[in-house]
Amino acid sequence: MGRRLIQLYTGLMLYGVSIALFVRADLGLDPWDVFHQGVSFLLSMKIGQVVILTGVLVLLLWIPLRQRPGLGTISNVIVLGLVADATLAVVSPVTSLTVRITLLVSAVVMNALATALYIGAGFGAGPRDGLMTGLHARTGWSVRVIRTCIELSVLLIGWLLGGSVGVGTVFYALAIGPLIQLCLPWFVRLPARPTPA
Repeated sequence: MGRRLIQLYTGLMLYGVSIALFVRADLGLDPWDVFHQGVSFLLSMKIGQVVILTGVLVLLLWIPLRQRPGLGTISNVIVLGLVADATLAVVSPVTSLTVRITLLVSAVVMNALATALYIGAGFGAGPRDGLMTGLHARTGWSVRVIRTCIELSVLLIGWLLGGSVGVGTVFYALAIGPLIQLCLPWFVRLPARPTPA
């Protein structure tokens, strides 16, 4: 249990750091963070505060979907935004394109590693992933279709609100799936095989 908790919170903290690195790279954010940034501009809030607010609102959508949050779900709502804002407070904006590209690549790799860590800990899905799986269970639509619809919707809304869309958005879309698939086996503990009698 102790190892799993360390894994969960390490993953969530790394995820929060990756959000901040995306912002500082300023080459385009992942779809949900395009939304978070756009709303932060609209409401004059820090992006981490919007991450927390969005997480709470998405959790409310779990109620009609009859999804049950776990420790990881609740922790996700709180930790990501706090860590993102704290990291943005200590990592200054950069102008060098080389540094910005390095931050972008680091953000994508860190995001995949963080996702594998907190999913592998087994304390429940994050609010956004739970929304996807809940809609799948209630509608019967494929996970791929639901995820694509959700991500395109938040991307479009965020872009219309001024969120950053760019090469980083495309890079994230192409790289994140394969990277998570690569990292996940490192952190998911398979049940032990029974020993022969």
